Amino acid sequence: MPHDKVNYYATAHQALHLIEADYQAFAFSRHYHLDFHIGLMIRGEQTFQFQGRQHRVGPGEMILMPPDELHDGRAALDRGYQVRVFSIEPHWLSDLADLKQNGEIIDFKRLIVSDPQLFSQLVNLHQLLAADNLSALAKDCLPFEGLNTLFDRFGSRIRKPNYALGSRSITTLKEYLLANLDQAIRLPELAKLCDLSLTQFQRHFKATMHISPHAWLARLRMEQSFKLLKAGQYGTDVAHAVGFYDQAHFSKAFKSCYGISPSQLQRR
Repeated sequence: MPHDKVNYYATAHQALHLIEADYQAFAFSRHYHLDFHIGLMIRGEQTFQFQGRQHRVGPGEMILMPPDELHDGRAALDRGYQVRVFSIEPHWLSDLADLKQNGEIIDFKRLIVSDPQLFSQLVNLHQLLAADNLSALAKDCLPFEGLNTLFDRFGSRIRKPNYALGSRSITTLKEYLLANLDQAIRLPELAKLCDLSLTQFQRHFKATMHISPHAWLARLRMEQSFKLLKAGQYGTDVAHAVGFYDQAHFSKAFKSCYGISPSQLQRR
């Protein structure tokens, strides 16, 4: 029976987390992240759909996945794949790039990168940070050094796109939902927030985000719960904070998204 192994690690930077995974059977359904995910393919091959196209990535290649972009992911071969991931909050990369103009954000020129020297450098960085036997100063400095090289070679600065949804933007809607995840959010209040009818809101949202409002909110709850758990909050408190009133249902939804239970994440 195939067995998946997933480890999550904190670092000295609250905005930077590490993932080390060996996926044999687990497949990601369509989802998005609030953070950048820099994936290093160690072994095997992964296939995923992104912006309407199918992609395949193999050993020694890197995936530079931006936040808020729908994608899925599964093993391309029966033997599965092993990947190491840097999960980076957008503001941390923005600070790294020293953005000087309001409205600018970080982007990458490519989705899949083949750069053996940089790949080796980032794998080594991931191992050092996960081992947690560095000096305090090294923990602080090394991520900037390694990821700065990545940005210098493949990063770019772009104007932040303003995806309108009626009288509001998707960014405003996300902020509203994040502030109210513990509430029973209803379609009429979202439509009213954007000055749209119920039908208009659903149609415009699906056309803009390529996912239903319900599915988008469900993923937003999971992304926020992950951050709260990594910050040390108790699972029961997190479940209530993101709108679950039953710990069992929260645990089931979390494991479906991440491949491990909330309690497993907290012990790492």
